[in-house]
Amino acid sequence: MLTKRIIPCLDIKDGRTVKGINFEQIRDAGDPVELAALYAQQGADELVFLDITATVERRKTLSELVNKIAHKINIPFTVGGGIQTEEDVSILLQNGADKISVNSAAFKNPSIIQSFATNFGSQCVVLAIDAKCEEDGRWYVYLNGGRIKTDKLVEEWAKEAVDLGVGEILLTSMNHDGTKQGFALDITAKLSETLSVPIIASGGGGNAQHFYDVFAKGKADAALAASIFHYKEVSIPELKNYLYQQQIPVRL
Repeated sequence: MLTKRIIPCLDIKDGRTVKGINFEQIRDAGDPVELAALYAQQGADELVFLDITATVERRKTLSELVNKIAHKINIPFTVGGGIQTEEDVSILLQNGADKISVNSAAFKNPSIIQSFATNFGSQCVVLAIDAKCEEDGRWYVYLNGGRIKTDKLVEEWAKEAVDLGVGEILLTSMNHDGTKQGFALDITAKLSETLSVPIIASGGGGNAQHFYDVFAKGKADAALAASIFHYKEVSIPELKNYLYQQQIPVRL
């Protein structure tokens, strides 16, 4: 059985790691290079770096910072934020990224998924979906760091993207983001059951039990979190030991 992955996330704004609640109330969480090195040392399975204002500010992801982080870690490294062209992908891969994450740009121009998958391999292309459950009980895709609602349902967009060549989906529940009340289990399980690619659950991880739930009930392949690691509320070794004791396969 494949081991379940624990992935700390560095949300980057102005070169610093930040964290918010429901995509708002952003506050500082530390130096990204130091945090990345710490997480790799603690046994994180992968690291995700998201330049959260790149799309809104219409600029490229910080390739120099990516390079500095890549030199400090020895685990797979996914980078996202403002990626729109093959050249953007090449620059990030040359600076040490293993995978790239696309979100708004891929939604607006789905053909880039196919082009990235063809040129760099599906395993390199992660689709990030910012999802929000509305009053009608359905999950909708949001763009530009959760600022713009679309009429597209999450399940539909995820399936289209997989058909175009995406190798993995990073699903963030805006309803749960930063609340530490647990992950969005239903939509995570739905995607896990219907799609052929790994699903990374994000948004709401507050304690070890939440991670157990998202693996056991949400059927996620990986779980991503930020604040509980940044503010040292749960350490990665503690979390993995707990999951191992609960018979969840993890890399110790």
